[in-house]
Amino acid sequence: MSNRRDFLKASAAVGGAASVSGLASAFAGGASDTIKVGLIGCGGRGMGAVKDILNAEEKINGNAAKLEIVAVADAFKDRVTNAVKTFTNEKGKDYGRFVKQVKITPDTTFDGLDAYEKLLKTDVNLVILATPPGFRPYHLEAAVRAGKNIFCEKPVAVDATGARKCYALVEESKKKNIAIVAGTQRRHQKGYIETVKKIQDGAIGELRAARCSWNGRRPWFHERPAGMADSTYQLRNWYHYLWACGDHIVEQHVHNLDVINWIVGDHPVKAVGFGGRALGPAGDPKNVGQIWDHFAVEYEYKSGLRLSSYCRHIPGDDDVSETVYGEKGQTYTRDGVYQINKQRSGSDDISAYVQEHIDLLNSIRAGRPLNELKDVTDSTFTAIFGRNAAYSCRTLNWADALASAEDTMPKDLALDKPLDATRAPVPGVWKLPPKA
Repeated sequence: MSNRRDFLKASAAVGGAASVSGLASAFAGGASDTIKVGLIGCGGRGMGAVKDILNAEEKINGNAAKLEIVAVADAFKDRVTNAVKTFTNEKGKDYGRFVKQVKITPDTTFDGLDAYEKLLKTDVNLVILATPPGFRPYHLEAAVRAGKNIFCEKPVAVDATGARKCYALVEESKKKNIAIVAGTQRRHQKGYIETVKKIQDGAIGELRAARCSWNGRRPWFHERPAGMADSTYQLRNWYHYLWACGDHIVEQHVHNLDVINWIVGDHPVKAVGFGGRALGPAGDPKNVGQIWDHFAVEYEYKSGLRLSSYCRHIPGDDDVSETVYGEKGQTYTRDGVYQINKQRSGSDDISAYVQEHIDLLNSIRAGRPLNELKDVTDSTFTAIFGRNAAYSCRTLNWADALASAEDTMPKDLALDKPLDATRAPVPGVWKLPPKA
């Protein structure tokens, strides 16, 4: 499994320094040891990832940075324009001190649904993939084929077809010596790493059961402006459309599911669940979206361990955490809190969002690129698997669910065009598509 410990020796080989000679395979662009970064997806998470990678490079190399932001791409021109303006604002709080590292030109700014293809034709060494998750398998495929190192946000798919595409890219990316680090930042978070190691070393004995949750409130929703086309609105309000988001169990709760998979060292093999849309805004799904607001799923692993998984977007007691029960006690984790049998089991240092980029950059420069695609695809499909079990109100097995012809990506997607939106899945009525 991939985590921060996997490359400590590799990092030591370069001592955290940026200058590495003779490592052409580590840099998709060739001989230069400057890592040139391109951003695909200029929304909040993409902008945040650029801030994080700039901070990571500063921690590695201080004022002698050898990393540049050279290209940006988004479906919408206004977001590209905003990104360039923000990155080049010398007085900006988050990016101001990094202005000299921004080398974006009019020739390296791209908009439209094909903007990612244009960016991948530039000389970037590393791409940040931060568009809505429905696009992720296709952008990953294009980036791997282009030989680029990759930071990709989670999840990496929203349906079985996308997950199979990602699994197929694992070996291809490894053969090309491409780094792929995912936005499952807990695997790079010191407190989590310390606690998971103790669990795997036997601190609570044989694992018996687990629980995880992301119980909170709806993160954001954009009202539809008068006259805005269906496709444009669904992309602007992507979190609330299944083809773009995958539902919040996939987009958000994947973090907690990833922690349990990491601890167990495997993915589940069975799932059964339920849920629904109780308080979501009512009306035409073209205007209010399709996602559910609560899920409860029971997963079963090969070992027989059962995981109780909960997530909701309903006001109440917030709970974003993971608990594992063993023969000799239990563990409890959430950001900033790490306990084994109620005793402190770990502590954090720097932001995990920055640390994951430190780990990515160090691994590239050491010539031993991290590749987390298998792990993040396992966790992504764990979420998809549980979602579909809840939608159908049936017990599903992993192999059948993964083999499904489920494919939610709209055909002939274009901006400013009509795009249908069906009502939210009806529990027990929704059916898993047959085998592909």
